[in-house]
Amino acid sequence: MYTGILRLDFSIPGAMTLKDKRRAVKSLKDRLSHRFNISVAETDSLDAIRSAVLGVAMVSNDQAHVNAALDQVINYARNDPDMILDEYDMHFV
Repeated sequence: MYTGILRLDFSIPGAMTLKDKRRAVKSLKDRLSHRFNISVAETDSLDAIRSAVLGVAMVSNDQAHVNAALDQVINYARNDPDMILDEYDMHFV
């Protein structure tokens, strides 16, 4: 069993309030979760208006499958219209 863990750090330049931020974060979390069948949670910078950190986890019996799927998650997150992916970090357990 292989577990892939991905940390995504975002800037949200269009957010003026926490409500704006939460709308953008929830939208991306929901789309990622449904499209890639992964677990997604906002894990840090909860009260920062223009930044967000998402944690992503995926489990499979094939590490190559997890790696490929998380690469697709990164590419999808890069194209989000409301959030800018600043950096990411991927680990396997």
